[in-house]
Amino acid sequence: MVFTAKKAYFSNTSKAADFNDLIERVNRKGYDSLIIEAEAFSDEDKENFFHNMIEMTALCEKPVFAIFPITHFEDMKKLYYANVKKIIAGSKTNVGNDVIEEGLTRFGKNLVIGISDFEKQSQSLNENKDIFENTSKYNEDFYLIDEGKEDIDVFALKDELNKKNIETKYLKPAYEWSELKKNDDGLIPVIVTDYKNDKILMMAYMNEEAYYNTFKTGLMTYYSRSRKEQWVKGETSGHFQYIKSMKADCDLDTLLCSVSQVGVPCHTGKDTCFFNDVLKNDSIEKNPSKILTDLYKVIEDRKVNPKEGSYTNYLFDKGLDKILKKVGEEACEIVIASKNEEAKEIKYEIADFLYHLSVLMVEKNVTWEEVAEELSNR
Repeated sequence: MVFTAKKAYFSNTSKAADFNDLIERVNRKGYDSLIIEAEAFSDEDKENFFHNMIEMTALCEKPVFAIFPITHFEDMKKLYYANVKKIIAGSKTNVGNDVIEEGLTRFGKNLVIGISDFEKQSQSLNENKDIFENTSKYNEDFYLIDEGKEDIDVFALKDELNKKNIETKYLKPAYEWSELKKNDDGLIPVIVTDYKNDKILMMAYMNEEAYYNTFKTGLMTYYSRSRKEQWVKGETSGHFQYIKSMKADCDLDTLLCSVSQVGVPCHTGKDTCFFNDVLKNDSIEKNPSKILTDLYKVIEDRKVNPKEGSYTNYLFDKGLDKILKKVGEEACEIVIASKNEEAKEIKYEIADFLYHLSVLMVEKNVTWEEVAEELSNR
């Protein structure tokens, strides 16, 4: 059973910011997905919706579905690019099955579903108050909760259903707490990294309650040794951490958690708690991910804080056409270098291309993390 929050509607005057509170509730209150329903739009209003959906899917940690009136193949493409996980073809959809099939072939066989088929798979929780008396209703795939109509405790609903042996979408640990090795205080140390780039963010401890609550809520939950109580990261600061993966080491006495970090992890305002150099080696950094993200940050800084004589600023001053020309030229240089036997020449040209590509990405506000995420989805 999947609990889905539904918000109707995204009108032609709506903005992504209008949905911030809703997205926060979906992220933190136990929902499994979010549906945004759109009205019929002009081409201009469609573009506004697609643009805002990019912002909303970036903020929402759960899959986002869109009920949308598909009138062109481009509609599916734009929604896919906006990272919409399922397109529910609205009642005003006006394309043939051949167009839908083309979208399914290109973007994934489960991307598009008709509104009538989706309605067969779902029920409205708001209209079915007797759900615990008639649990057979939970054979359906989705339970829709119209957010804003009433305050519903999704965690409590899932707990009640689990007691009735009705499957709900919960994160489940591969190891029970009893199987893990604790320290003398009955705690396990937790190392936390950013799932986008593997950067180490912080280290904390979990007790049994924090361990299971992390799985239940999807929010990183720890045990404070100084306060002797459980705490949810971000509860005070708003800098929540959403769990993406958890691994245990070979001895089962340390956890490594990969998270989606909101804001910064450190109370000092730093983007990592590990910033005090105890020993700094002069060796050259060779981590590809770090090199590309560091390069991006330098280029981004040049755009905000121009430096006299900077080639990067020269490109920004000349504008998009000049940047595109250089990207094209460097791509051709790679092709030419690849015809030669000298590997060093190819590496040089690829490095040159990646630099100019990074300038283009900064100009168009596209990050390496977003590109990596797109590749991982393919």
